[in-house]
Amino acid sequence: MYNVPSDKILAEIPKLGEQDGEHTRDTMIYLHFFIGGCDWYVAEYDGKDTFFGYAIINHDLDMAEWGYFSFSELKSLKLSGVFEVDCESRRFFPVQKADNIKLIVRGGVIW
Repeated sequence: MYNVPSDKILAEIPKLGEQDGEHTRDTMIYLHFFIGGCDWYVAEYDGKDTFFGYAIINHDLDMAEWGYFSFSELKSLKLSGVFEVDCESRRFFPVQKADNIKLIVRGGVIW
């Protein structure tokens, strides 16, 4: 994985369930992982290996959804055995509300 988030950045992410009850548009997104046509947006973290957030696989916005995904699996993914998942740095991807992220809005899950 390129640009593995630091322990300090990971510690800033709310624990699983802490944003429950938030309107989807108000859910804060803390990290963006990507490779090829796949994007994972992180809203919560258990502090060990499980993220909760929004996933878009192979540019398929119709099937994109909120759910759980594994940090260790993201770190192990490779495209064509060469390209690794990248984590966008805070310089280019600041913490922001879900409704500020065009791909999440285009996925039709903002209400």
